[in-house]
Amino acid sequence: MMKLLKKVRVSKSGASAAEYALILAVIGGGIVVAAIALQGSISGAMGRTTGTLTTAGVTP
Repeated sequence: MMKLLKKVRVSKSGASAAEYALILAVIGGGIVVAAIALQGSISGAMGRTTGTLTTAGVTP
């Protein structure tokens, strides 16, 4: 295990992995913020879709 940690510390791929993890965390945070901000709109759209399907005789 120590050999692996030393290898990651010395190699450049360890730094790249950390950068990718940071980018994914920022993107994930943005998705969460957007979902929270659009929560009402998404809920309304789903409700309208359910109402339309029910009116058309389709069981959702």
